[in-house]
Amino acid sequence: MKIYKTFEGAVVHHGDKFYLITDRKWDELINREGLYQALLDDLRNVTPSGNESLIRSIQAPIEGQEIWAAGVTYKRSKEARMDESRKSGGDTFYDKVYDAERPELFFKALANRTAGPGGTVNIRKDSTWDVPEPELTLFVSSEGTIEGYSIGNDMSSRSIEGENPLYLPQAKIYEGCAGLGPCIYVPGGPINPDTEIKLEITRQGDSVFLGSVPISNMKRKHSELVSFLFMECDFQNGCFLMTGTGLVPPDDFTLAAGDEIRITIDPIGTLINYVSQKAPL
Repeated sequence: MKIYKTFEGAVVHHGDKFYLITDRKWDELINREGLYQALLDDLRNVTPSGNESLIRSIQAPIEGQEIWAAGVTYKRSKEARMDESRKSGGDTFYDKVYDAERPELFFKALANRTAGPGGTVNIRKDSTWDVPEPELTLFVSSEGTIEGYSIGNDMSSRSIEGENPLYLPQAKIYEGCAGLGPCIYVPGGPINPDTEIKLEITRQGDSVFLGSVPISNMKRKHSELVSFLFMECDFQNGCFLMTGTGLVPPDDFTLAAGDEIRITIDPIGTLINYVSQKAPL
């Protein structure tokens, strides 16, 4: 089943029916261990509708959660990070973390810096090389259990991070630095490892990048990333964890204002964001 956050309330799509839930706050609704069964129990008390229009005005499926991200979990990501930082001498950092016991984890965003479906993500005005990073995103309860999945767009400045790995927070964390949605997919068990992440970027109606990668190409297990994140962190409302990217556009590509970013992960759906850039000071 899928949970959408809308202005009218939470909408659960289960089977061919839609259920509008208005008597629970978003954080209370999603942050439950055994979420799939808990939602089934909730739906017994809600009148279903066959009207898909209930999922209009979709927001990013986040409220009181933090978004964290994992880096260098796919070989392609390791290679791209090494290429962009070779001139600064930082390429060995990425080579080492790919094989290290401890993964790279970093804070990414809160709700106020996160774009939902159809929303705007930003490229930094002090950056010359920018890409989206399409990522399967885990929803993890406050108990540390993986309860659902969403689509994440980890916007990144490759020019800033490549200049020095210590600049990663500036390359990754800024206004409009993340996209999330269109929903939280809550299956009865773990997501199929053959699931593919697909990325398409269009510019003025023309496709300028198209690619896909199966999540089975990921080196680390989802549970491994969660265990390190929760080792010394508590999340009162649960959290989202972007699990890294295996899709990186070629080195001669950079995003431009007005581009459309379309990330698809079946059976979650498609997250569409549009690119903007603030005017220079």
